[in-house]
This record gives sequence, C-alpha cells and structure tokens, in this order.
Amino acid sequence: MDWGKVTYIFFSLMSLTTTAGFLYEPNSLALFLAAGVNVISTILKIGVKNLLAAELLASSLVADLHLIPAFMVLTFMGDERLAIALAIGAIVANIFSIALALIESAKSQEKDEF
Repeated sequence: MDWGKVTYIFFSLMSLTTTAGFLYEPNSLALFLAAGVNVISTILKIGVKNLLAAELLASSLVADLHLIPAFMVLTFMGDERLAIALAIGAIVANIFSIALALIESAKSQEKDEF
C-alpha cells in the first residue's frame, strides 16, 4: 500500500466533507477548518508526480481560492449567503479532484496488471 497516496486522498476527502459540513452548519469555525484542511491537501498535492498531477493541484488551488475568501466574507462582512455560494464552488472543485484521483488510481492499476 502506498501510504503517501493514502495520505493525500485522505486529506482530499476530508476537505470535501468538512466543506459539506459547513453547508450543514454555516459558521466561521467550520469554514476555517474546511479551508485549513484544503490548504493541507493542496500542499500534499504539490509533491505528487503522476499523470494528472497538474489537474489535481489546479483543482485544489481552485477550492483554496473559494474557501479562503469565503472565510473572510463570513468573518468580516457577515454575508452567509455569499460564503455558502463560494463553499459550493469549492465542493465542485473537490469533487472534480476526487474524480481525477479515482481515474489516476484506475490508470495505475492497469499499469500494475501488465
């Protein structure tokens, strides 16, 4: 088992689920946790060297650029609706990232079989 892959998939899934948790209970702490986990996920994806590494990193950066402004909007402006809208964009980017990780896993399993 590749523990590096386990770690970066774990943080990708945690990013998605913590952002979904914010949509269930929209508060600053939940959004801060979602953004923090997503930043960790982005940092882990910097070291990934596989076929879809650029796409994985780009999708994680997109989620970062939704969650960090969403936290600022919620904290400083108090605009919950805009923060939720930005969080939904982050969820879409994270779902795309998970889909890419699944495609990459399927491709690597095909290589291992041959």
